Amino acid sequence: MRELLPYLKLYKKHWFGLSLGMVLAFATLFASIGLLTLSGWFISASAVAGLTIARETFNYMLPGAGVRGAAMGRTAGRWGERVVSHNATFKLLTDLRVFFFSKLAPLIPSKAINIRDADMLNRLVADVDAMDHVYLRLISPIVVGFLGIIGLTAVLCWFDTTLALTLGGILLVLLIIWPILFYSLGKNNGHELTLNKADLRIKTLDWLQGYSELTLFGAESRYREAILDAQQRLLSNQFIHAKISGLAQGLLILANGWLLILILWLSADGVAGNQPDPLIALMVFATMASFELLMPIAGAFQFLGQTLTSAKRLNDIILAEPEVQFPTEPVTHNGHFSIDFDKVQFSYPDAHQNALENVSVSVAGGEKLAIVGQTGSGKSTLLQLISRYWDVQSGSVKLAGHNIQNWSEVQLRQSMSIVSQRVDILNGSLRDNLTMAKPDAQDLELETALKQVSLDSLLTESGLDTWLGDGGRQLSGGEKRRIGIARALLHDAPILLLDEPTEGLDKQTEQQIMTLFDHHFAGKTVVFITHRLVNLDTFDTICLLEDGKVLELGHHDALLAKQGRYFELHQTL
Repeated sequence: MRELLPYLKLYKKHWFGLSLGMVLAFATLFASIGLLTLSGWFISASAVAGLTIARETFNYMLPGAGVRGAAMGRTAGRWGERVVSHNATFKLLTDLRVFFFSKLAPLIPSKAINIRDADMLNRLVADVDAMDHVYLRLISPIVVGFLGIIGLTAVLCWFDTTLALTLGGILLVLLIIWPILFYSLGKNNGHELTLNKADLRIKTLDWLQGYSELTLFGAESRYREAILDAQQRLLSNQFIHAKISGLAQGLLILANGWLLILILWLSADGVAGNQPDPLIALMVFATMASFELLMPIAGAFQFLGQTLTSAKRLNDIILAEPEVQFPTEPVTHNGHFSIDFDKVQFSYPDAHQNALENVSVSVAGGEKLAIVGQTGSGKSTLLQLISRYWDVQSGSVKLAGHNIQNWSEVQLRQSMSIVSQRVDILNGSLRDNLTMAKPDAQDLELETALKQVSLDSLLTESGLDTWLGDGGRQLSGGEKRRIGIARALLHDAPILLLDEPTEGLDKQTEQQIMTLFDHHFAGKTVVFITHRLVNLDTFDTICLLEDGKVLELGHHDALLAKQGRYFELHQTL
């Protein structure tokens, strides 16, 4: 049960709504039991009075009003309890998703690198949804049931202490035994059900995302069969779950019948030592109604196995410590955004060799550094270290003379504009995808940025409200890259990090973008990654990387005069 502690703490924020829901549930339960109990006594007492002289003095109005009042209270209470408790639960789940995502974001990419997208989606959706069982199916029914048994016993003690304590004691024993019994029966199946549900989502998403390639290579049927197998396992778990629920309900109905016979037998000679009278019906109908206390928990605790498994899966994320941690206080610097790599060494998780080894490179504030090299030489890794996507294993990265690990996250993000190799497009409008770089930008400013990167053609139909679709499916690779460049122009930070920004563009557009960069570079610190040795004479420093090591470093003309590796690469153009 310790797995649930991080989520129970979130209940403090919604304690009023959750507590009010339990109060209304108790009131509804009290009205429901009172309705059946009072009705049973009233019908019996009316029948007896009708056969005797008491029919002239029997008060029919007050019990009748009580029955009507209990019926209306039961209906209103049930509606109010559903509205209040579900509203509080939905708000709780909303906060839990935000809480989960706030814990997930700092773990990317290190801790989350081995978790599949579909599995992460399942944790964010299905596993979080399973947390509503904690309140709706576990906490609320147990609390309301316990208070209901105490309240019912106290009321019945007014009529007969022995019968009341007998009924209350048996109900309390059932309240304790039932959850333990059916948690044990449903624990393993609930665990498997949660994992098989996640497995089905993963296999289905694999099939959907790779359908074209799977069809081309003749593997589609094999993946479809894997989905059907996962579905069959999940259906088997759901079938077992349904059987356990049915068993719980059936046994509870059986226990209700036995207890009803017991109370009827004990009260047959009269209640509280009196002659047999309508109070026998009151005790019997109270016994029948009392099992409404236990019905919500009859099969609820078989959900506990699912809930605990979901909680463990969420805790893998929530309780994990991010490898990259930012201080809360910003650093004070002189405004000259220099970047210095000092004997940096870095390797990716599970890698057999270093991605960077003993790298020392510096670029002064306002200057431009070009990093060139073959694929896999470590160029993009340098940008990831500057943006603290990862932290170095040894050495240091300094920004404006301060260790980058001393910069707060907000301060670091505000100081950088990044165009990465992969530009992520949101499933939203063109405006949504641009204002993320500058939330307060006016439409004219957004349109100007698009025109600067030759994307004004996207404004012809719906303008900035043009819908780009999931992952920008309506855009080409070059258009996505130019949207990334437009974001960098809008963000307009003093440091500009560019990773192959013109990749996928035609010659004319590439030249236009490079001319735009020449204008936009003014006064900024620039780190430009490219494998195309074009226009590099305009850069202050060129760094040639091979196998994660600095092979050559210097100005374009100096490197050509040296006639080393850079010269050889330049000659192949």
